[in-house]
Amino acid sequence: MLSDSTRAIKTVLKKIPKGRVASYGLVASLAGLSNGARQVVRVLHSSAEKDGLPWQRLVRKDGSIALPPGEGFELQRALLEAEGVEVSPGGMIDLSRFGWKGR
Repeated sequence: MLSDSTRAIKTVLKKIPKGRVASYGLVASLAGLSNGARQVVRVLHSSAEKDGLPWQRLVRKDGSIALPPGEGFELQRALLEAEGVEVSPGGMIDLSRFGWKGR
């Protein structure tokens, strides 16, 4: 059985549209969890594949990809670019252009 917070996080994650990104902290906030960014990471880690969650659309609050090179960075970058999100060689995304505000 899912906790209310897990259910809320999954609901927010599923709303992030293609071609947009959101920070872990924003998702937590929209799910009603203050300081819940790590909980968002845990939900993604445990449920992204089986629930079809758009894990690639989550970035750090500065717009950078959190995954290190060789451990998912390249896949996340490719998936985002396939959705039309511009990603710098270092993994930065312009949140003013591609950031989702939750509306």
